[in-house]
Amino acid sequence: MSLTLDTYRLLGRSGLRVSPLALGAATFGTEWGWGAGRDEARKLFDLYVERGGNFIDTANTYTDGSSERLLGEFARDSRESLVLATKYTTLRRPGDPNSGGSHRKSLFASVESSLRQLGTDYIDLLYLHVWDFTTPVEEILRGMDDLVRQGKVLHVAISNAPAWQVSRMQAIADLRGWAPLVALEIEYSLIERAGERDLIPMAREMGLGVVPYSPLGGGILTGKYSRDDLNTTDGASDEGSSRKSYNIALGTVTERNLAIADVVKEVAAELGRTPAQVGLAWTLRNPGVTAPIIGARTPAQLEGNLGALEVDFTASQLARLDEASRIELGFPHDMLASDHIRRVTAGDLRIETGR
Repeated sequence: MSLTLDTYRLLGRSGLRVSPLALGAATFGTEWGWGAGRDEARKLFDLYVERGGNFIDTANTYTDGSSERLLGEFARDSRESLVLATKYTTLRRPGDPNSGGSHRKSLFASVESSLRQLGTDYIDLLYLHVWDFTTPVEEILRGMDDLVRQGKVLHVAISNAPAWQVSRMQAIADLRGWAPLVALEIEYSLIERAGERDLIPMAREMGLGVVPYSPLGGGILTGKYSRDDLNTTDGASDEGSSRKSYNIALGTVTERNLAIADVVKEVAAELGRTPAQVGLAWTLRNPGVTAPIIGARTPAQLEGNLGALEVDFTASQLARLDEASRIELGFPHDMLASDHIRRVTAGDLRIETGR
């Protein structure tokens, strides 16, 4: 069944309604060499909002702050109807160790900076951006709860953190009556399914909505990479596309990932859709996912991405995509799913788990 941007979904165990595709604002600004200038970024924003979209994702340091500043400017006349999500923890001032990290000083300073850059007096959804392995979880949770009580933040969330830490934090928040985490932002796509081991099941169990970033695997699933790129290590043959050069240097252009992209292209041809739409639709229609984040540099790219809302797969097509991209879950998941374990724990009984 086709979706639309105003087919809203609840975010985790909150009552917050969000669009099934979030607009990523990391492309707002050209400071990183591959984004959209102000006028193009405005077109992206207007197109998304006019279609009924309300969920926009940014961070305090995206495009050196231009992302938040442009988003704040564009959202000024429709602020109340939008769900603005931003993040903290990445370093804001090189050389100042306390301008980054998960601790209280960084948290409060980052939120105040984001409020100024966004031109608003509250943030709908605040993520801890990157786990720093040093700050006590009680400090993080209490600081987030203080901001919620002050009304500067409405909901809190987390990204890029170990599943066991997230579940531990959620349990502590529940026990102490602090603001719970309502969303988990992770990398997830047909070429990056590691989240299926622990992060996505944990999120479903603990009441966090999963918001995947890079649902097209850094562009691999769009079909713009070929086997020729396997022998390119510095992006020299890339005709100046710094984003493509970055992905090649990062090592995401592999034989395995290109093989997955080939299956995506085959399914796209059968459906009369683009590979990007198929890759996005696969992530979008995962029952463990709330809203993938789509990025675009031009209105045409965004228009194409929104077409993923209309994609329907056959069972055979889903099976082929799953087979091409499946990962080993490893211990203890594979063991616990084995027929032997099922027999010794339940005998011949058929038990519906809801999973």
